[in-house]
Amino acid sequence: MLADVNARELKRMYDLEGPKRTCKMIREGLNEGHLRPEDFSLRALAEALVPDGREWVQSMDPRHAGSSILEAGEAVDSTAFSNITGQIVYSRLMEEFTNEAFVFSSLIPSTPTRLSGEKIAGMAAVGDKTEIVREGMPYQHAGFGEDFTETPATDKRGLIIPVTREAIFFDRTGLVLRQAGEVGQSLGLNKEKRATDLVIGATNNFKWKGTSYNTYQTSAPWINDHVNVLEDHTDIDNAEQLFANILDPNTNEPVLVNPDLLIVPPKLQSKARRIVNSTEVRETTNTNTQTLSPNPVSPYSIVVSRYLTVRDTADTWYLGDPRRAFTYMENWPITVTQAPQNSEAEFTQDIVMRFKASERGNYAVMQPRAMVRNNPS
Repeated sequence: MLADVNARELKRMYDLEGPKRTCKMIREGLNEGHLRPEDFSLRALAEALVPDGREWVQSMDPRHAGSSILEAGEAVDSTAFSNITGQIVYSRLMEEFTNEAFVFSSLIPSTPTRLSGEKIAGMAAVGDKTEIVREGMPYQHAGFGEDFTETPATDKRGLIIPVTREAIFFDRTGLVLRQAGEVGQSLGLNKEKRATDLVIGATNNFKWKGTSYNTYQTSAPWINDHVNVLEDHTDIDNAEQLFANILDPNTNEPVLVNPDLLIVPPKLQSKARRIVNSTEVRETTNTNTQTLSPNPVSPYSIVVSRYLTVRDTADTWYLGDPRRAFTYMENWPITVTQAPQNSEAEFTQDIVMRFKASERGNYAVMQPRAMVRNNPS
C-alpha cells in the first residue's frame, strides 16, 4: 500500500479481502510505520467506502438539508467507513498514550485481573530448614506459612472522540486526529502520574497479611528509606548496603533482590551518568596517598523521569527493581469502542461517529522491599 492511501483501492481490498483482513492489514501497516494516520482522508474514505458515498457526503452540506429529509427513510451503511476510521483513530490515540516520556507506565508490568481489588494468596518462604537425612530415616515435611497481599479496587477512566458531519464534509482529518491524540495523551498522562505517585510513595496501598504499611519505611518491619544525597559512588554503596540489610519477615533471611535501575529526576541525571559510566575512581587519603581503581558501581540502567520533579522533590532518587515492587492490576487495557450507527447524537449534534477510549485498573505495591528511597535531607 502506498503512503498516500488510495481510498478506491482500499474499497476494492475491503470487498475482496473482507473487513477483518483489511482492518488487520491497516492495523499492521500503522503499527509498523508503513502507514501513518495522516495518510488518510476522512472525506475520501467516506466517499469510497459508503454506498453512494459521494451523495452521502454531499448530503452533509447544510444547503442540501431539504433533499436529505426526502431520503431520511433509507439508512446509510457506513460500516466499512467506521471500521477503517476506527483503526486510524486508535493508532493516533496509542501514539500519544505510549509517549516515551511516560517511563513508569511502560516500566511497571500489568497483571490481568477480573476483580476490582483482590487478595493475592501466597506461601511464606520455607527458609533454611533443610536437615541431614540419615540412612533409612524419613524426610521431614516442609511447612508453609500463610502469606497474602491485598490490592486496591480498580477504577475506570475514559473519554469520547466525536466525528462530526463537518469533519467529514470539510475533510478535517487533522482535527479528528488531533482530538484522538489529545485523548490518548490525557489517558496516558493520568496513568503516568498515578504510576509516579506509587513509585515515590505518595500513594501507599501496600496491605500485607491484613495490615497496611507505607511503601518506604524508616523502621521495622523493613528499612528502605534514608537520607542519602547523590554525589558519588559511595552514595550508591550506601543504598546497596540498605538492601543488604533487608530481611524476609518470614525466614529472617536476606531478601533476594537484584536492584538494576537507578531512578533519578532530570536535575540528577548528569551526575548519575557520571557515577555509573566512570571508568575509574581516585581516592586520596589524609597522607596524600592516591589510590586508583576501576569504577566499583554496578552497571545500573538509569531511568530519568520529568514527572519526578513535579510530583516529588528534585533531589530524591531511587534504587531498585520497580518491576518486582509494583504492578498494574488491569481489568482491561486501553480499548476503543464505537457507538452504534444512527444514534441520537447524529441527529441532535451532527455527530456521525463516536469512539470511546477507556481502560480500567489500578497500581498496587507488591514487594516494597525491592526499592530504596534516598532523600536529600
